[in-house]
Amino acid sequence: MAQRTKPVRVVEAVRRAEVRLPPLRPFDGGELRPDGDYDGVEFRDLDLCGQDGGGALFMDCAVTGCAVGETRLVRARFVDSVLTEPRGVGTDLAEASLRDVEVVDAWLGGVQLHGGVLERVVVRGGKIDYVNLRKARLRDVVFEGCVLVEPDFGQASLERVEFRDCVVRGADFTGVRMKDVDLRDAAELDIARGIERLAGAVISPSQLMELAPAFAAQVGVRVAGPGE
Repeated sequence: MAQRTKPVRVVEAVRRAEVRLPPLRPFDGGELRPDGDYDGVEFRDLDLCGQDGGGALFMDCAVTGCAVGETRLVRARFVDSVLTEPRGVGTDLAEASLRDVEVVDAWLGGVQLHGGVLERVVVRGGKIDYVNLRKARLRDVVFEGCVLVEPDFGQASLERVEFRDCVVRGADFTGVRMKDVDLRDAAELDIARGIERLAGAVISPSQLMELAPAFAAQVGVRVAGPGE
């Protein structure tokens, strides 16, 4: 009897975030503080718009149903935390760090995450418009069941990143570096710029057909029917 060979993985699996929150205490109701230290805190249904939590550490925290329009969180660190239904425009997370974090049903626009570090992060559900991830480093990140409109990954580094059942429209991959990036299960994949930077990614046969005109244009091939 022939021995059945084990299928070889074409891309290394993502190491998913597994967040288990301890009992939490409610936020005291004041404003966020720059360089604040929040450990085991629950932020629920708060208006944090325009507040400054730059450089703050959020460890074992839950942020639920909060408005974060123009909230300043530059270089903030989120560790072992869950962000559920954050909403707002212009949230500034430049150079922030997210490690072992779940982002659930976010409704955000114009988020600044350039230069950020995302490690073992799951973004599930919701819609994020015009997120700036230029020069960010993403490792073990899953985008699942969400809608990303014109995400900017310019010059970012993506390693073990998976797009599962999500819609990606107008993505900018200019100058990006990819390793073990799985795009096969994206519900919709539209690449506006940087298609030549897909080395290190895996796409499905149907996606290859859809992207064929862009690949042809990139190498200078003209596609025309007989007699045209």
